[in-house]
Amino acid sequence: MNGFNEITIDRVASSILTLLGVEKGEGMAEAIEELLALGRCDRVVMYNPDAVAEWIYEAHRDMFSPLLEEIDLNLEMKSMVPPVTPVCFASMYTGLLPSKHGIEKYEKPVLKVKTAFDILRENGRKVAIVSTEGDSISKIFLERDLDYFIYRTKDECNRKALELIDEDRYDLLVLYNGDYDWAMHRFSPEGKRSLRALGENVETYMELKKAIEERWKGHRTALAFAPDHGCHRAYGILGSHGKEIPMDMNIRHFWSIIGERDA
Repeated sequence: MNGFNEITIDRVASSILTLLGVEKGEGMAEAIEELLALGRCDRVVMYNPDAVAEWIYEAHRDMFSPLLEEIDLNLEMKSMVPPVTPVCFASMYTGLLPSKHGIEKYEKPVLKVKTAFDILRENGRKVAIVSTEGDSISKIFLERDLDYFIYRTKDECNRKALELIDEDRYDLLVLYNGDYDWAMHRFSPEGKRSLRALGENVETYMELKKAIEERWKGHRTALAFAPDHGCHRAYGILGSHGKEIPMDMNIRHFWSIIGERDA
C-alpha cells in the first residue's frame, strides 16, 4: 500500500441526503457518483464500525466473505487528517473538512455547524443515532432534534438498532460500534480479540441486512458498512491511529441496496 485512496469520507453526508431525495447543504462536499448510480432510496442505515482499516480488510478478506457476497458497492475511501474518531465522524456527517466543522484534534465538543441530520429534520425526515456512551458519535451530534439511544455496551446498541428496524419509524438510522477500535488499541490490530471483534462487526452488518430485508419490504434501503479511519501496529504489540499514513487513512466502505427500484 503506497498511496492514498481518492474518495474522501466528507462526501458521505451529501450522498446520504441525495439518496433520500434531499438537497445537500451549502459548502458540503459533492456526493459519491458511484453510490448515486445505484438509485434513490427512502431509507438509509449507516453502520459505523470504528477503525477498520483497508489493510486489515485486505489481510483478512476471508472474514469479509459473507459481506462481500451481499454488497452492491465496494468503495476505496480516504479518511480525514488527523484520522481520529471525532474528526472523522464530524466530516462524515457534516460534509465538511475539519477546518470548516471545527473539530481538528481528538476532542468531543458538540458541533455547531449544520449536519446531514439537521437537514433531514428540516425536510421532515426522522433520524436516530444509536451509540455507546462516551464515544464520539454519542457526544458531538447532541443538542439536535433527533432521537438518541445511548447505551453502555455494544450489544445493547445492536439490539436497539434491530428493535428500531422492527418499529419502522426512521428514514436515517446510525449505529456505532467501537469494539474493534477498543481491542486493537490493547491487543494489536491483528490480535485474537481484535479479529474476534472484527468478525462480530461483519456479523452485525449481516444481521442488519437480514432484518431490513424481512421488516422493510415496502422500502428501498441503502445499508452502509462505513468505518471512520484505519489503524497501525505500534510499540510491537499495541495498535494506534492518528497519523497521515495509508494504514490510518485508507479504509473501505461497503454498500448494499435492499429493495427494488421503483418502476
